[in-house]
Amino acid sequence: MGGPPDPPEGTPEGAPGGGEDEYRSVVFDESFVRAARLQEYSAQERITDHAPAVRRRPPRRRGGISRQVLVLVLLIAVALGTALYLGIRPSYRTPAADAPAEPLRMTVVPLAPQNEVPGTADVEQLYAHSPAAQFRTGAEGVPLPLSRRTTHFSDTQVVTALLTAKDYLVRSSLDPDVLTGGETRPVRVLLDSGQLDQFDRSFDRPAGDGRHAPTGWLVRFDPARVELADDQIRAHGTMQAAESDSATLDVTTDHTFVYALRPAGAGQDAEASLFTVRRELHFRFDRDDLRLHQAELVTAHIQAGPLSCAQDAAARLRPLLAGQTAEKGGPAGTDPYATDSAPALCGTLAKDAQPTL
Repeated sequence: MGGPPDPPEGTPEGAPGGGEDEYRSVVFDESFVRAARLQEYSAQERITDHAPAVRRRPPRRRGGISRQVLVLVLLIAVALGTALYLGIRPSYRTPAADAPAEPLRMTVVPLAPQNEVPGTADVEQLYAHSPAAQFRTGAEGVPLPLSRRTTHFSDTQVVTALLTAKDYLVRSSLDPDVLTGGETRPVRVLLDSGQLDQFDRSFDRPAGDGRHAPTGWLVRFDPARVELADDQIRAHGTMQAAESDSATLDVTTDHTFVYALRPAGAGQDAEASLFTVRRELHFRFDRDDLRLHQAELVTAHIQAGPLSCAQDAAARLRPLLAGQTAEKGGPAGTDPYATDSAPALCGTLAKDAQPTL
């Protein structure tokens, strides 16, 4: 007996034993058919044109840009945009770093000579017969001390704080462009951003109020009156670092700088005299300051002479030169009712502080 007969409509599609199974591997999908280079003419076309049964199709033109190329272009654009953004954006600062810093408190004390200022055209002789005879020249007079880590700050961070303080001293006390050229930027870039408004206000509108004296920030002579007779400035002093709390590192410095000066435009043969500036500075650093190589200057105590007490030393220092004596009269008056003012101070320059010629 034979097997069961096939259904009237044939074997259902997909059923085991269906006739299509053996041809499934050679069935072409629609995309394959459209991509074929040969195309069969229709029966009507063959009757009308007596054309061959098939014709060659023109190659397909791919429209637009492939997905891979588009993705590559987008990736390149994103990479370029990221690089530009990182290149032009400012260095990252925490919100605490942008908060206003404690304003600098400064004191500038002129020291008036008791007698005529000694001078000579021989600058080396001036230094040799003064207390600065053993001082080093330039930045060598601001050496770094031996340093060690603190409880909350590493050796590297302590050294960074000391280096920043030294850079500030060198730029604000030894740079000729700052001393007589009126430059301020070399010093300004080392300050915490929270003190920049106070710094700019000091130079835009100088005042002897203990907050806005340019000579509290840096050493600045009046170029209309004096010039450097020797750019080998003598310096001597000390500095030390210690942490005040887990987030703050303090550096204190105490340096004496000695300048050989002569009248502006007087020439090489003019007599020179020595001018002495003692600067006691207190710097404060947080971790953002250390990372950015900046400092917050907390206090500055300045003693400078020979000066006349009658001259205002807030904006610029106007030294008394060789052969000159101090004007009579004391410093400007102090108003005890003005709570935002600083007392007017003046001292006497000891005879031993002058060269013995």
